[in-house]
Amino acid sequence: MFSLTQTSSRQREIIEIVLGNGWEYMRGILTGGKSDKPQLPPPEVFRKILVQLGPFYVKFGQLLSTRPDLLPPKYIEALTALQAQVPPVAWGLIEQTLTQQLDQSLETIFTTIDRQPVAAGSIAQIHKATLTTGEEVAIKVQRPDIDRIVNQDVILIKGIAEIISLTDFGNEYDVVNLADDFTKAVLAELDFHQEANFTDKLRQNLSNSPWFDSQQLTIPKIYWQFTTQKVLFMEWLDGKPILSADIPNTPKTRQQVSTLLFRAFFQQIFIDGFFHADPHPGNIFYLDNNKVGLIDCGMIGRLDPKTQQLLTEMLLAIVDIDAQRCAQLTLELSDTNAIHTNIARLENDYQKMLRKYYNLSLSQLNFSEVFYEILEVARSNKIKLPSNMGLFAKSLANLEGVARKFNPNINLLEEIKPLITDLFRRQFIGDTPYQTLFRTVLDLKSITLRSPRQIDSILDRLSSETFQWQLQIREIEGLRRSVDDSANRLSFSIVVGSLIMGAAIISTGATTGQLIFLSNILFAVATLLGLWLIISILRSGRLK
Repeated sequence: MFSLTQTSSRQREIIEIVLGNGWEYMRGILTGGKSDKPQLPPPEVFRKILVQLGPFYVKFGQLLSTRPDLLPPKYIEALTALQAQVPPVAWGLIEQTLTQQLDQSLETIFTTIDRQPVAAGSIAQIHKATLTTGEEVAIKVQRPDIDRIVNQDVILIKGIAEIISLTDFGNEYDVVNLADDFTKAVLAELDFHQEANFTDKLRQNLSNSPWFDSQQLTIPKIYWQFTTQKVLFMEWLDGKPILSADIPNTPKTRQQVSTLLFRAFFQQIFIDGFFHADPHPGNIFYLDNNKVGLIDCGMIGRLDPKTQQLLTEMLLAIVDIDAQRCAQLTLELSDTNAIHTNIARLENDYQKMLRKYYNLSLSQLNFSEVFYEILEVARSNKIKLPSNMGLFAKSLANLEGVARKFNPNINLLEEIKPLITDLFRRQFIGDTPYQTLFRTVLDLKSITLRSPRQIDSILDRLSSETFQWQLQIREIEGLRRSVDDSANRLSFSIVVGSLIMGAAIISTGATTGQLIFLSNILFAVATLLGLWLIISILRSGRLK
């Protein structure tokens, strides 16, 4: 439990930053208070707090920006542009890290190395150098002592998550597992072997494609002989970020580049199931040789074949403005039990969401905005979608945003139309028809073998009178309570009537004072019960 009196210096620093920015809910958490109604600060304040907390929390915020299934759009937008306000590390410390990691003098590896970093981030900074072989490389070097800082903050954030888990909010969103997932993601980024593997796999996947000219797309080569856990050697790409590059401002050139980007990413998402999850403008370069380059492949999203198929069907359901199908596909994508979901409400929410697209042409649809709204509908209905859905929506939003700024005349539907037929062929037939046919035959064989046993089991249970139906009807609990209330009131009415009749009979034949007293008591009890019954009916509001 955190408290103001017993904290480490880092905990005290976190408390001061939180208090200084007025985040009352987190103030209560850190000081041992409790609250079941968590409130995030305004988006810009939240971003400011994360920047002030340091590199780990900046990276944490960047990871949060990939989860539009958890946070509203305004927070996603604020966190997307999150950058650590950190000065570059002095060259002496970088040189020391390089020497330790490479285990040899720099003169034997480089002919030149730029001591001024090209870029400095929360985890690492990048320097340009030339190898003794004459090849120009980008060297990504971790900031000194960053692993100790991150490990320290991992312990703190897990502790905060355990406290929040005691609230209704924390239990609903399983914040302990969320914190564990996020911290694992940050720790994984401290091992540059992972980013190197991701980069190699992307380059291999996109090296050949029927959808676009793979020669026009460049992903930097990895120099494995020099790459370590804390140092990453990549091919240097001469160029500029796509929105600031000197690109011929002709419709043909702009169209070719935007088409290349869309088709390359749609292949990653819907065919490979392995995609660059952070295609913001700074990670897409227009190179001096008129090619497009993708850099910073440390954040990757994955989609299994079933999810790819469901997303393709969701795309068609959106185009068809089919709210019922959207609701069904959302439940298929989620881990939520349909029994606990109000299907009618879910369909109604989709109907409201899709209604505004009725009069729009398909070319006017902003697909990333639509998928963000799908995540919002799921969140409002307490449907938990897999985390890769957030990465998918965020990647699509980044890609569409870059493409529309680069080429305002782009028509997304026209870009993906030639791919739709191929997508369905691959999903229904597969890349190898014989393999798909073989799998189908095996599935049919399994059904054929299993069905007689299941039918025999059902018949056996019917003949032995052990067959039982297990039905669950939504809203049945409310109906049961209503019937119980009605039965109770009817019972009270009968009791009251019986008391009145008994009192009347006694008073009619009463010859002694005791009988008269008993009849008066019965009349009094009947009157009180009758008044109580009338008041309860009036208070329920169901007299009419």
